[in-house]
Amino acid sequence: MIAAEDLLALLPLISLSVAVVVVMLAIAVRRNHGLAFALTVAGILISLATVPLVSDRVPRLVTPLVVMDRYALVFIVMAYAAGLVAAVLSREYFRIRESRPEELYLLILTALLGAGVLAAAHHFASFFLGLEILSVSLFALIAYPLRENRALEAGIKYLVMSGVASAFLLFGMALIYAETGTMEFAALGARTGTFPSAIGTIMLMVAVGFKLSLVPFHLWTADVYQGAPAPVTALLATVSKGSVFILLMRYGLEAGMLRNPVLNVLLVLVAVVSMLVGNLLALRQNNVKRILAYSSIGHMGYLLVALIAANVVGGNLAAEALLVYLAAYFAMTLAAFGVVAAISPADREAEDLEDYTGLFWTRPWLATVFSVALLSLAGIPLTAGFIGKFYLFTTGSQGSLWLLMGALIVGSGLGLYYYLRIVFQMAQAPELTQARPETGPVGMHLLLAVLLLLIFGLGVYPAPFIDLLHPEIKVSEPGRER
Repeated sequence: MIAAEDLLALLPLISLSVAVVVVMLAIAVRRNHGLAFALTVAGILISLATVPLVSDRVPRLVTPLVVMDRYALVFIVMAYAAGLVAAVLSREYFRIRESRPEELYLLILTALLGAGVLAAAHHFASFFLGLEILSVSLFALIAYPLRENRALEAGIKYLVMSGVASAFLLFGMALIYAETGTMEFAALGARTGTFPSAIGTIMLMVAVGFKLSLVPFHLWTADVYQGAPAPVTALLATVSKGSVFILLMRYGLEAGMLRNPVLNVLLVLVAVVSMLVGNLLALRQNNVKRILAYSSIGHMGYLLVALIAANVVGGNLAAEALLVYLAAYFAMTLAAFGVVAAISPADREAEDLEDYTGLFWTRPWLATVFSVALLSLAGIPLTAGFIGKFYLFTTGSQGSLWLLMGALIVGSGLGLYYYLRIVFQMAQAPELTQARPETGPVGMHLLLAVLLLLIFGLGVYPAPFIDLLHPEIKVSEPGRER
């Protein structure tokens, strides 16, 4: 039976669920873009405001399905904040493109709800439920511009690939359950290790590889990034991938997956190949959204360093490194796609490299934000990306993961080339050198200013943010059940 304390612990998820219902009813009663946007923003802000009320009541296991702890709460704050950014970006982007974009905000809220459930998942049922809530929302968000063939194509591709991933996931879960008789992560930690459960875990990893677009499951990434609207791509690149990584770290530690030496070798291979292939493919691109797509594959490879090191350095340090890198990745990715959305004309997206020629001369503010975001993605000092990579280096070196450290260095060097290529393109003199006023709503520019401050703030003085983290994640031990 669920007690009142359990409901209080779930307040960030419950309040967002209420916001979903309120926005849905508001759309049914009166279709109004401004009203749907305002209710969405209010719902996210109220949900964020509940987090301090819950922080003193965690960790708390609420039924065998979910566990609310600082690890989940920190990510929920990051995901909701990213959803808020995506909603603000979407308001102006869809205002001039779609006549009735109200349902878009409903889908953003349900995607955030799925991400929140994933972050707190402690059981295969909540794992699958959260992943499907998130994925189904993203299908519709990617294909939301119904009149654009490219968006529809991207939505169908994501739908097909997600269907394949779900099939692998369910079959893997079934194998593990048939062998162990349990679906709780912590209980699995004491019962896995047989051949069928190892096959099931590998199938589960294949499904997660699709969602994270790790090599060799990355083929959908560039097409979906390019076809999806820029604000939706920002949500897909941050909240979707981040929530799956948060879940993977919890599952890996609690279910004892990281203790399996064969799986560890496979993860190391996938991480190395993702870092190198993702960055090498980005070198050949002239489309900014495809460059960011392939670079995201490399960044997912970087994040695997924290996961692989967790079994050696301990779950808390690995979880801290993961959250710090995710926070940096969220800020710089949202800023990059925010600039793409801000400079895109109404009839198409500014995605070709030529669209950015001379941006420093025509729109210096947006060029500055984009440059800082790209330099941070490259890991330049005084930016959030540098602190994130410093954490990964620290974690990897403590775990003596020298092959991964070498791949991380090579991947970062390759990334620096194509990020600087965009910056140089923006610095070139345009044919018409007369500066144009910065266009776009004030809210979008204020949002980019906040993201810029976050990138510098996390890079120059990260201590206050890191002090807030201190994630505590349970690590299972052989022979112990909860």
